[in-house]
Amino acid sequence: MEYRELKSVIEGLLFVAGDEGLDARQMAEVVQQEPLLVTELVRDLQQEYANSARGLQIVEIAGTYQLATLPEHAPFFERLAFSPGRSSLSQAALETLAIIAYKQPITRIDIEEIRGVKSERALQTLTAKDLIEEKGRAEAVGRPILYGTTKAFLDYFGLSGLESLPAAQGFESLDDLEEETRLLFEKLDAKQLSIEDV
Repeated sequence: MEYRELKSVIEGLLFVAGDEGLDARQMAEVVQQEPLLVTELVRDLQQEYANSARGLQIVEIAGTYQLATLPEHAPFFERLAFSPGRSSLSQAALETLAIIAYKQPITRIDIEEIRGVKSERALQTLTAKDLIEEKGRAEAVGRPILYGTTKAFLDYFGLSGLESLPAAQGFESLDDLEEETRLLFEKLDAKQLSIEDV
């Protein structure tokens, strides 16, 4: 694999890894190259992003690399998150919220195993709307983030605590999840959540 193609693959890996990021060793294993070469490629990518005034950057946090937005663009992201046209939650976000409510603390990978599809966007939406938050890190490879619901979630549904959630039958498949999500939001008289409601 040539240098340019390797950089492209690394950029894709960082995108897929999301906020958990990857270190040079992890990327080196995937692309079957030396960690020093991977670090060099990441540095080149960082420079390319900076030189071309892109809306993304590659940051290094605690030894892992992540794709991130630029801090100076934060006001635009807030405007997007709270725009009326984006106020309701999608079915994916509702399913993800139901999983987190019943299974917390839970990692993104565990959520995706239950849903059978990627859930990063749903997690970002729920975090932006203050319905879920980081509750710590799992004792597993890469120390993935553990997610749980927030006080805003309890307030919205008028729950005194998580023990007030309707009894769950348990769900391990997508069919069970869809039924559990429907029951949860029916029992709580839920409507499509909006920013005004939260």
